[in-house]
Amino acid sequence: MLSSRSIFFMGFLFCASMLGIAGYFQFVDHLEPCPLCILQRVFALFVGITLFLAVVHNPKGWGIKVYGSLAGLFALIGAGVSTRHVWLQNLPADQVPSCGPGLNFMLENFPLSDAINMVMRGSGECAEVVWSFIGLSIPAWTLLAFIALAFLSISQVFRK
Repeated sequence: MLSSRSIFFMGFLFCASMLGIAGYFQFVDHLEPCPLCILQRVFALFVGITLFLAVVHNPKGWGIKVYGSLAGLFALIGAGVSTRHVWLQNLPADQVPSCGPGLNFMLENFPLSDAINMVMRGSGECAEVVWSFIGLSIPAWTLLAFIALAFLSISQVFRK
């Protein structure tokens, strides 16, 4: 049976690979991320940092449950953002929202709560499918990854 530290480390490596793949798509394939893509990256980073801290701290007892719960919460929020993104990508063309301002503009010109609300509403650029593999878009793969991370993290909460 693997130790909690090993499981947290595998989750951290999984998050690092998610962010590495996102960087590849952006900097090598030149696919510009939409605001929802960026928000998904932020939550992958939050999960990864939480899991990395768990590896470094190597907690016992309740500490494992705290790190597992926190990483699981971030993963579930990331899954929610990914679900919204997949939903936008599957809207009929006449129901897709119009393109909005970029994330930097929103963060510089609106309060954080308004900017997050605008990002979650989505825009036309978020509805565009620019890459897919075996019929699943990047946000769909990200959703599956967040579900796996949530399962991995939350399983540590219930571990004996």
